[in-house]
Amino acid sequence: MRLFWSLFISCILSCQLHAQDQSKALLDRLSQKVLSHQNIQIAFDYVLDNKDAGVQQKTAGKLILKGKNYRFEMLGAIQIFDGIKVYTIVDDNEEVTVEAPQKSDASELSPQDLIQFYKQGYTYKWDIEQPVGNRKIQYIKLTPIASKSSLQSILLGIDTKNLEIYKVIQTGKNGTKTTLTVQSWKVNQPLSANALLFDRAYYTKKGYYISEL
Repeated sequence: MRLFWSLFISCILSCQLHAQDQSKALLDRLSQKVLSHQNIQIAFDYVLDNKDAGVQQKTAGKLILKGKNYRFEMLGAIQIFDGIKVYTIVDDNEEVTVEAPQKSDASELSPQDLIQFYKQGYTYKWDIEQPVGNRKIQYIKLTPIASKSSLQSILLGIDTKNLEIYKVIQTGKNGTKTTLTVQSWKVNQPLSANALLFDRAYYTKKGYYISEL
């Protein structure tokens, strides 16, 4: 919000600070609730849209989070982070790429960033509330502080009753909008011992090319 009239400066600043406090309080509650779970399993729909370029892509995906470790499946690829290395498996190419985790750019949030990314590098404010069925979804708008970020903003939709993420809308400065909508959110589900591990022997036996970066 810009201050157009000096007469309203003190009132508007008060509202902005209150909204920021509201936003941080809700984000902190969400973060604490999520981090209290042993694991989270999410199924989601993903849409990438750039009208100027005439591009629209729709797909579905799955995510398992356990602490900082994760397994992420989307667009025919599987990505596993075991706490040390990131393994990206592409079955169509029969290839696995192994690399150290990289610090995410604001435009490419990694799964482990999803819950706590707001704590550094963003300003945030209270946005619209929308009903979805019998749920109330409160949106918080996050804007990157760094001017060099390729990201314009993030809208984070939160189910305020259950403290679950419902939707993440990222808008890039190039006009690309990506929307992730959670279809199911399950916590503390039984996981197999190797659910978040890379089975090198299995993929070696299958003849996959394993590239170490």
